[in-house]
Amino acid sequence: MTSPAAAPVTAGGRAAPAADGGPAPHRWLILAVIGTAQLMVVLDATIVNIALPTAQLDLGFSDADRQWVVTAYSLAFGSLLLLGGRVADLFGRRNAFLIGLTGFALASALGGAAGSFEVLITARAIQGVFGALLAPAAISLLTTTFTDPVERGKAFGVFGAVAGSGAAVGLLLGGLLTEHLNWRWTLYVNIVFAALALAGGLILLQRTRRNRQARLDVPGTLLASAGLFCLVYGFADAETHSWSAFATWGFLVASAVLLSAFVAWQTRARHPLLPLRVVLDRDRGAAFTSMLIVGAAIFGISLFLTYYLQQVLQFSPVRTGLAFLPMSFSIMVTATTGASVLLPRFGPRLVVCAGMLLGAVGLLWLTRLDTDSGYASHVLPALVVAGLGMGAVMATAMSRANSGVAREDAGVAGAMVNTMQQVGGSLGTALLNTVAASTATDYLGGRDAGSPVVRVAASVEGYSAAYAWTAGFFAVGLVVAGLLFRRHREGAAQDGAPVVHM
Repeated sequence: MTSPAAAPVTAGGRAAPAADGGPAPHRWLILAVIGTAQLMVVLDATIVNIALPTAQLDLGFSDADRQWVVTAYSLAFGSLLLLGGRVADLFGRRNAFLIGLTGFALASALGGAAGSFEVLITARAIQGVFGALLAPAAISLLTTTFTDPVERGKAFGVFGAVAGSGAAVGLLLGGLLTEHLNWRWTLYVNIVFAALALAGGLILLQRTRRNRQARLDVPGTLLASAGLFCLVYGFADAETHSWSAFATWGFLVASAVLLSAFVAWQTRARHPLLPLRVVLDRDRGAAFTSMLIVGAAIFGISLFLTYYLQQVLQFSPVRTGLAFLPMSFSIMVTATTGASVLLPRFGPRLVVCAGMLLGAVGLLWLTRLDTDSGYASHVLPALVVAGLGMGAVMATAMSRANSGVAREDAGVAGAMVNTMQQVGGSLGTALLNTVAASTATDYLGGRDAGSPVVRVAASVEGYSAAYAWTAGFFAVGLVVAGLLFRRHREGAAQDGAPVVHM
């Protein structure tokens, strides 16, 4: 692949480099390939959730072990993202992308055929490893393929729409596959996505050369991977146990120590895993923070609203997935217009602040849900408003996080976007679960805890508290975006990355 223009096509069908500095040939087809791969990675975080009850019955694992089907993936994925991004920079984004796709597909086949809990967990962890290689490579390929500011805005809008709607698509697809086939197809379906993206990547992506002068930062890799592992594991443990448990705060303290040591090492390393210039830019720092907040919000909404729809409104798994589609559509609307239309006109500060405000309004709307609320009258409007806000934030944040990045840092910049979203999801799920559980317990105090009606009402109270906290996340994001984002409008000087040969 190449970012210059009007290049001829080689005998192998790939776009050959051009020298006139124009746009990459077949770039929109490349976007389709990258989007397909990203959809596979994002929806895999939720598609298995709906299948868990039937998988548990089939393989015979306990309720205590059930969480590891989700956690094994998130631990491997979250802790290895920075390494995956740097590997893509050092050894070629095309190679990283194709190897990531192949490994993800093989791990999905292993998980789908699993005859025991241990094999399923192993497959999920391997999925996370190859997902950590694939996801940063996808974003860096997008960054270096689209060098024109307007076209890059459109491309990141589409990519943001895919990333933002993937969780909801996973819920719907997981319900359909579980209900009409069986739980194993929630893993087998990845083979279809991977095969399509792999075929497109082999045809369209130009082979890249290895940077033989650069070296992998081994101490930085160990510190970052261990620190991120402890961070994600600590939040996951808080979700299932408590914040006072040793396994929770012990891992979080260890994470703080390891990540602090990692930052200190990056100032001395000759070939740093994460060059600090990538994160110290004001706009980029604001973009990473925005992705952290949206990651927490998306996981919070999908988790608690799924429970509400199924336990209170008695929706089936498929109907629950369908209920999230309006939010996905709203995300797509503002994601596809935010980076290409709103961002050039108003600049990142106004677009992200407006998105955070809409997100907060939508979540506050959800706090008004009770046991008598209806989907069309109460849930649907809130989902649409929240979706419009999240789409605007995600597309803008992704565009700003990857704009102006040197070609040798494109992979690690893409890795940081995914890392912040993953950590946000882990933090949000753990913190909001604690809030919801404690609120429900307080509600039951002095009431008939054995009454099904009272217990449902207590659950709804807990969900409302979680929505209120999520609205608070958006409020914090609004303040951060207002303070950190520069006031400039998007333009070639800000958004156009240097033309690079891939």
